[in-house]
Amino acid sequence: MKNRLISAVKAGQAVLGWDDATYRSVIARVTGGKTSSTKCTLEELESIKEYMHQQGFPRKTKKHGRRPNVAMTRKAVLDKIEALLTDAGRPWQYAEGLAAHMYKQHIIEWLTDEQLHGVMVALVNDARRRKRTP
Repeated sequence: MKNRLISAVKAGQAVLGWDDATYRSVIARVTGGKTSSTKCTLEELESIKEYMHQQGFPRKTKKHGRRPNVAMTRKAVLDKIEALLTDAGRPWQYAEGLAAHMYKQHIIEWLTDEQLHGVMVALVNDARRRKRTP
């Protein structure tokens, strides 16, 4: 766990564009004197990471769910489904719900090619409906 937090803090340093002096001064300020992330406790590393989030280091979120893993032959259809979901601001769970409603199968990977295409068509129709509505 500590190594993950150290990696996150180092990634935050890179994303925020901090040089070594800035990075070490932030660690010293947040921890009360320590200048190396390897010397910090878990709580101190969490505090440093939180400070970096406040400074603009983006949080890692999974608000759109897990992208299904399908065979290469079905990847084009899945890419289109992902684009339609993104355009509508909907998570992957929406496509899974469509699949469950249409085919009684909520796991995208288990759909046949025809069923996967049907989910894509339903999302295309939804996109058209949204564009007509003011």
